Amino acid sequence: MTNLQTAPRIPYLGISGLMLGIVLATLDGTIVGTALPTIVGELGGLDHLSWVVTSYLLTTAVTTPLWGKIGDLYGRKGSYLASVAVFLAGSVLSGLAQTMGQLIAYRALQGIGAGGLMVGAFALIGVLVPPRDSAKVQSISAAMLPVAFVGGPLLGGFLTDHLSWRWAFYVNVPVGLAALLIVGFGIRVRTERIRARVDRSGALLLTLGILTLTLLASWAGTTYAWTSPQILALGAVSAASLALFVRAERRAEEPIIPPRLFHSRNFALAQILSFLVGAGMLAAMNYLPQYLQFARGQSSTASGLLLLPLMLGMLVVQLSTGRIISRTGRYRIYPILGGGVMTAGALALLILDVDTPTAVASALTLVIGAGMGFLMQSTLLITMNSAEPRDMGAASGTVTLVRTVGGSLGVALLGAVFTTRLGSVDPRLTPAQVGELPEPAREGFRAAVTSGLHGVLLGTAVLAAVAFALAWFVREVPLRSAPGGATGAEGTPAPPGRPRADRPAPRPS
Repeated sequence: MTNLQTAPRIPYLGISGLMLGIVLATLDGTIVGTALPTIVGELGGLDHLSWVVTSYLLTTAVTTPLWGKIGDLYGRKGSYLASVAVFLAGSVLSGLAQTMGQLIAYRALQGIGAGGLMVGAFALIGVLVPPRDSAKVQSISAAMLPVAFVGGPLLGGFLTDHLSWRWAFYVNVPVGLAALLIVGFGIRVRTERIRARVDRSGALLLTLGILTLTLLASWAGTTYAWTSPQILALGAVSAASLALFVRAERRAEEPIIPPRLFHSRNFALAQILSFLVGAGMLAAMNYLPQYLQFARGQSSTASGLLLLPLMLGMLVVQLSTGRIISRTGRYRIYPILGGGVMTAGALALLILDVDTPTAVASALTLVIGAGMGFLMQSTLLITMNSAEPRDMGAASGTVTLVRTVGGSLGVALLGAVFTTRLGSVDPRLTPAQVGELPEPAREGFRAAVTSGLHGVLLGTAVLAAVAFALAWFVREVPLRSAPGGATGAEGTPAPPGRPRADRPAPRPS
């Protein structure tokens, strides 16, 4: 009996390979941005430029829950390794692309693989490491996200300037190969293969719903007006598809996102909080650089560096919170702190104006970054602690999907606020063109951009305040003390007579 209660040694070597996959997934979403002008100069196709990014984001969002469910049904390790292989194939082909059409297609393939990188890593961590210890492990992985957000544009610019834009894709190959080898040889898990049909109707409806929702978020207020027939049609199709998806999941033998997960109040709350923090985080990280470039005259690289305090706040909070939770086993206070601190941080940034010293503007982002760190760390932990062992992949895919969709909608909705506040000012001006405007026009543009940022920050503060209010309803449920242990409805240990969810006949892989 003692041996059954003794926690196994954490396979840190294998987990380091999972961390590399998380870096790949995050880095590739940002590294290409600084290379896009050079890519267009060589391949042409300026009118299709946005699809280099959109195709990647679309396929990533669509396949995230599918990879999670495939891992739950047929083996998480094999699913993760397959996603790395697909991602590397897409990376190599993207680097070899000779036309813009080829690049868009290969980026879509790369996104399919990317959908399984983060969800696979978190699902494997969920079954290898007990939640009490995984708080510390997940805090390290979560800390990589802000590093990749900042490092991606800087690395992409460096590779483009000194080598070629193609190396923004080739750089994935050695990292991905290292991940394949380390996970392949460093992780051994018991694989349960469940005989069940893949929920094809659910997959089709979810794909259609996310596709139309992402297109709506990308096009609304920019390519088409919010009240245009195109946007209204996308909204209607998205709503109908997602409603039918919920209905299909209730009837499916093995649903992609099992409705039983939402029987846990903590799980449902964690998804709402993830949606809110995703919306606020990406909106702030997209429009603060706009202010720094247009209102403060900073370069693209400098505006990325000036967000380092925000990233530092996220990183320090995630690392420290993970260690504290691992030591105490208590976590309820952290989403509450996250909502409160993020609200305060967004409101504090409202003091920014056209004359605010750049150093002050940069330092003020520290507070909102700390609030994001509290929320990101705690929502992931609550999600994984609330799921049954057999649903780790589905749970990880759900929280990743929800945060991604929240980010897309947050950028779109708050971006519309930003554009509206610009008024009659031409939003297509570049920072260099703004510098060439006559003094009155230049000052007017700077004031309009600052007003637009204030609108975004007010929206972010509202989202954070809603998260703060909802976080009070999270219950303090004891963390599991063993990896893959069966759990009750709210993450508590299952009663002695209850059959294990990770049976039958597991075998090592």
